[in-house]
Amino acid sequence: MTEFLLGLRLLFGAGRGNRIRFFLMAAGGSIGVCCLALVLTIPAILDAHDGRAAARQPVTSSKGPADGTLVLQRSDAYGSKPFTRVFVARGTRGTPSAPPGLSELPAPGEVFVSPRVHDLLHEAPAIKALLPGRERGMIRPAGLAHPDELYAYIGTTRAGIADEGRTLKGFGYTYAPFPAVEPSTLTDVRFALATLVLLPLGIFLSVCARLSAASRMRRLAALRLLGLSIKGTQRVNAAETVVAALLGAVLGLGEYWLLNQVMSRVGLPALRWYPGDGALSATTIAVCLIGCPALAWFVGRKSARDATANPLAVRRTAVPRPPSKWGGLLLVTGLGIVCGYCATGLTEHPASSVGLNAVLVVAGVVLTGFGLVLTLPLLSYVLASRIARSTQSLTLNLAMRRNEAEPGSTMRVVTGLVLLVYAASLAQGVLIQLEQVTRPSGPVQDYSLPLSGLTSQQQRELTDVSGIRTHAVMMDSWVDLNTEQPRAAFSSSVTALVATCAQLDRMARHSEGCVDGKVMRLVDPNSSLGSDLKPGTPFRFRFRYDGGEDKNLEVTLPSERIVYSGYSASAVGNAALLVPPSALPAEARPRDAQLVITSSSDPGRVRGVLDGIAAVAPIAEIDLVGLNIQGLEQISVVETLLALGMIMGLVIGVAAFVVSVTDRAVERRAQVTAVTLIGARARTMRAVQCAQVVLPLGLGLVLALVTGKLAESSYLITGGGTVRWDLPGVPLLALAAAGVVAAAAASSLPLVGRRVDPELIRRD
Repeated sequence: MTEFLLGLRLLFGAGRGNRIRFFLMAAGGSIGVCCLALVLTIPAILDAHDGRAAARQPVTSSKGPADGTLVLQRSDAYGSKPFTRVFVARGTRGTPSAPPGLSELPAPGEVFVSPRVHDLLHEAPAIKALLPGRERGMIRPAGLAHPDELYAYIGTTRAGIADEGRTLKGFGYTYAPFPAVEPSTLTDVRFALATLVLLPLGIFLSVCARLSAASRMRRLAALRLLGLSIKGTQRVNAAETVVAALLGAVLGLGEYWLLNQVMSRVGLPALRWYPGDGALSATTIAVCLIGCPALAWFVGRKSARDATANPLAVRRTAVPRPPSKWGGLLLVTGLGIVCGYCATGLTEHPASSVGLNAVLVVAGVVLTGFGLVLTLPLLSYVLASRIARSTQSLTLNLAMRRNEAEPGSTMRVVTGLVLLVYAASLAQGVLIQLEQVTRPSGPVQDYSLPLSGLTSQQQRELTDVSGIRTHAVMMDSWVDLNTEQPRAAFSSSVTALVATCAQLDRMARHSEGCVDGKVMRLVDPNSSLGSDLKPGTPFRFRFRYDGGEDKNLEVTLPSERIVYSGYSASAVGNAALLVPPSALPAEARPRDAQLVITSSSDPGRVRGVLDGIAAVAPIAEIDLVGLNIQGLEQISVVETLLALGMIMGLVIGVAAFVVSVTDRAVERRAQVTAVTLIGARARTMRAVQCAQVVLPLGLGLVLALVTGKLAESSYLITGGGTVRWDLPGVPLLALAAAGVVAAAAASSLPLVGRRVDPELIRRD
């Protein structure tokens, strides 16, 4: 305890500069702890979302009392979001308790809505058609997965849902039917966040714990020479590092609390939560308040080892030993695993993420990242020594000799930015893998809307929605079983595509033989649809004129064919006939038909088209061909989480660079002053400062690009997707790395200073 108090006295009595460095350590640590708390709380936010969604799920039975409560649940797409409506017909006996968020079940004609639906009723009055009845109240937060959810309870009569309703037994499942993120996907997201945030975060906290390391080591060496024991000297060092880390942890938790209050109210794209969902748990508080000071103690103990073991060498600034080569063993081991899986991607049977492979791939990625960090000092030392021996430039000689003398400081300066580029490669791989699993395999996305639910004006406006490639009409033939003519003549039905040849080309992968203005047969060699139909077979289609009169159009199956190749998930695959729009009756609309809209399958474009459809026809029923609206929402959540991880990684990397470069410049003021006094110009010193940062940073970024792409490829290969080598992502990362180097060079120039203070080179 005496040594600990001595350390505190030395801390606050060693001058203003030392106190500033202490609070800088605490401020830097608070940023890291805030990011750590955010990463640790994300799973709790998702669990709270799924927990409330599971607690409100109706538990039903196909058999029940004749006068029991009936329930019918509908989930439709409203724009790019699911809109869930629960129809409830209260019974007279054994009525279950109300679901979470309601005090009672709605009576016939009563509607309880979420706050977002309440706002929509004023913004888009047409949505009222989906909610028959009067608004009785709003659902409380306990009954909603998130604040922006579209959810409603609608009271109705038993006769209204008797055909499809099921007997209600209660509410509450043990699992969410549509989780915010699927468990398998959540594993990939956690892995990506750990690489993006936690790996750079550990380095950043270590950097904060080693601020002003040189001056502190000289102070500790002086205490050791005065007779203080090794353990006592380490306790003195712990007084500053541990107290700064503890203060930073407390400040970081406070920063996270404020951030949670703001972000939960403002929200992130596709991710909203209540403030209580992001509340700090006991585990998170314990990890931050115990883990961060423990890390600071470990780093401080390791850094103080030389000062306690050989204090004379520290006081006389002896030449340090070369960096250890053991870090290279981790890098070689990790690259060996990663390159092995990359090699399997060149064979006919690539490795899969089954069994031991799943563990080895993660181990290879982590070992490569840690090995890259631990090898940077050695690589910087080798590079600096070779350049210093061979160069004739005074600037490069000064810069490289300093890096050769202090290779460990290189790691503190450039590691955060190097890890950011390495983690960005892995994030690209995770996004590619998730898109391959959750999005359609083809480049187009079809949307099918019943034509009977659209007015002529809405149909015209929907074809002008921004982002669509083309549009067409799919109409089904009609068979009148009560007709007096023989049934065999119209015994089969067929679906016709009403489109021009240009529209067909945009909806299909490939087509040939199409002639505009003619009814033609559609043939897909990869499908057996319509193979039993014979030329000359008649089909009848029903049309309704504006005056309400119904008429029929008879179309005969021709012998002329269009051979086309459709996408894996496309509405065109259901059609056996191509009917030109000019063949339809004027001022008439087909009765049994759907409007088909086609856009690209990019998730952002799909969300934009869905929102455009909702703005034109808010109550239209949308069928996303080959895509589930819940899956689209999950893609949005995952993209938001990864974007959040990238932002946090960027903040941590930049903060580590700024803090370490500033501290490095302050620590070297004496050396800069000495070199300036013997005749070095300010321009030369700025070039030296820039070279000291740019050369090791450039080396680290090149290694990060190479190793990151190899790690990403191993992840994609074992994932089993169609994309194994992310070559299009290389230019983007290379451009980002070049920008990092340019920013680092520009930010290092002002750190030399303009004023020369001879007092800085006084003897201690």
